[in-house]
Amino acid sequence: MKSPSPGRHAAGLLALAVFLGAAAALRASAQSLADFEKKVTVKTLPNGWTFIVCERPEAPVFSFSTHVNVGSAQEVPGITGIAHMFEHMAFKGTTTIGTNDYPAEKKALEKVDQAYAAYDAGRRARNADPEKVKALEKAWKDAQEGADQYIKKNEFGEIIDRAGGVGLNAGTGADSTVYFYSLPSNKFELWAYLESERFVHPVFREFYKERDVVKEERRLRTESTPVGRLIEQFGLVAFSAHPYQHPTVGYMSDLDSFSREDAEKFYKTYYVPSNLVTALVGDVKTAEVMPVIEKYFGRAPKGEPPPPIRTVEPPQIAEKFVRIPDPAQPFYVEGYHKPAATSPDEPVYQAIVDVLSNGRTSRLYRSLVRDKQIAVNVRSFPSFPGDKFPNLFLLFAVPAPGHTNDENRDAIRAELDRLKREDITPEELAMVKAHAKADLVEGLNSNQGLANQMADYQTTFGDWRELFKAVDKIDKVTQPDIRRIANQVFTDTNRTVAVVETASARPASGGDGGR
Repeated sequence: MKSPSPGRHAAGLLALAVFLGAAAALRASAQSLADFEKKVTVKTLPNGWTFIVCERPEAPVFSFSTHVNVGSAQEVPGITGIAHMFEHMAFKGTTTIGTNDYPAEKKALEKVDQAYAAYDAGRRARNADPEKVKALEKAWKDAQEGADQYIKKNEFGEIIDRAGGVGLNAGTGADSTVYFYSLPSNKFELWAYLESERFVHPVFREFYKERDVVKEERRLRTESTPVGRLIEQFGLVAFSAHPYQHPTVGYMSDLDSFSREDAEKFYKTYYVPSNLVTALVGDVKTAEVMPVIEKYFGRAPKGEPPPPIRTVEPPQIAEKFVRIPDPAQPFYVEGYHKPAATSPDEPVYQAIVDVLSNGRTSRLYRSLVRDKQIAVNVRSFPSFPGDKFPNLFLLFAVPAPGHTNDENRDAIRAELDRLKREDITPEELAMVKAHAKADLVEGLNSNQGLANQMADYQTTFGDWRELFKAVDKIDKVTQPDIRRIANQVFTDTNRTVAVVETASARPASGGDGGR
């Protein structure tokens, strides 16, 4: 569940993807891991930054994806939402981009930090004087205006636009923060300069204004929608200890409180080279671009590896239930704890998702939408909210008009029970494996899509080749594997349920967790 920065060039990215995909699709089906290994070079710089270069000269363009191995799972109480906040800051420029006088701006930003610290301390003081707090707030806002005079707004994006770049965007999730766009191949050195600069010399200008933007995102995506509120509560209840319980957008109290200095500390901890992977795909020649990569990205100081997450979610021993009464239409979610993506059983979970909800021939669609007509939408997902740590197998249903959450709950449970009792058919298993191969081919059809996947797999598994090996692993999944996992995971005590119930449907209190 990513949170793209607003105002980026989605239409341009789509146009480029279509253009690049047209050439690649003609021969994607003939490509294999062996084919790609001939075109791919992986190099880790002395400072720890890993680069993957995939030569694909179909068109004179290239795409990149930088995965930073940090997301909301690395946050702690008091700074939730700060990983997403830094994603926004990464578009604000550097010590040389986005400013008309950085030495003066630096002093002005220091005044902003000091004024904010005084205001924050003042409003939190016991028996705070409202008039004094108001004066401190004004001093802080005046300091922001003083710093704003040095800003050259949107300069980073404008440089990329003038160079012919498209798709400038980013996203933050529970596990990672991702940055990407595409450029003509003859702008490679410009790209290397820009990307190294924004990670080596970032400037967190307009921090508090952008913090207000993120607060508005939270209002729109979470607080103003019943499903947004439900999913947040679902995560809080399903995870009692692990930081996967944190909403990526953050809690409003934290968004009201964390500072520019907090963001800089977070950046210095997690944006170190050993925590970054960059994949480049397109019309690039490794022998030519690697010296450029070393020149620019080698400047980043090595830094200390970030601390690991120590907390492990304890086994769930009781069914959990969340119910939100709301005038909106009903909505049903249930989730089951499962291992991380690195588990040997992950391909089995992927296969179960395919059987349950991949397309109109899937079991859940046929049962709930086509035959019983009790849902307008039903889906399953193998990993929520991330997959680097033990996570949740998720199912949801949107009841059709005149039908209830309980009906959908019973129908979903019936399909899960079928997986426990009887093998899926040989035809279903063959379809699962065919879908896996088709999905791989589709993922290879654009430079940007391939760059995203290669960086993701390198970050998660330590080897981009897992992108291809994952298909082989699904090909080895058996009917008994699916029954084994279904019986192991889809149990009452391992289940968390969350529902939006139309407020008039039943009283606002009482009721149990369903069956």
